[in-house]
Amino acid sequence: MHNARDMDSQSTPFTPGAAVPVPAFTRQDFRSALGLFATGVTIVTGRAADGSPVGLTANSFNSVSMSPPLVLWSLSRQAGSMSAFAAGSHYAIHILAAEQRELAERFASKGLDRFAGLEWREGAGGAPLIDGAAAVLECHNRSRYEEGDHVIFVGEVEQCRYRQDASPLIFHGGRFYTELPMT
Repeated sequence: MHNARDMDSQSTPFTPGAAVPVPAFTRQDFRSALGLFATGVTIVTGRAADGSPVGLTANSFNSVSMSPPLVLWSLSRQAGSMSAFAAGSHYAIHILAAEQRELAERFASKGLDRFAGLEWREGAGGAPLIDGAAAVLECHNRSRYEEGDHVIFVGEVEQCRYRQDASPLIFHGGRFYTELPMT
């Protein structure tokens, strides 16, 4: 058994910019392993420079801090909405309820107007707010970090609303689930 001192003497210090060995697994292996982590499902909405609404389905969401209230989510550098979220001052994160699967699929689809026929209202900084979510976090775009093929957005929550009775929409292994109590 190693004690903390032994571990420190055997570890390799982190060196920024150092070469990283090629992984012994494929991109698909990594994707499949990550798919086994059950996540909630969110829709992130904001405004493009021309004022039009933008939004996407994301499960890369997490809390960061209670004080100040911070959350994070990530977006592919290649996403069509990257410029809107990178330049925008605000966005809203909708934590989806179990009955919102169709909405999650709509905002995950490419090549369609995700807001066509959808009722929404303006929130903080003009971010579109969609009714029915389990929770909505209206965020100021506090900071962002480029890492790998994604950008990590950190938002400071300015408004927070939730439905006490809502069951969450869950994503696991490439499929949607709803909460089932363990008895």
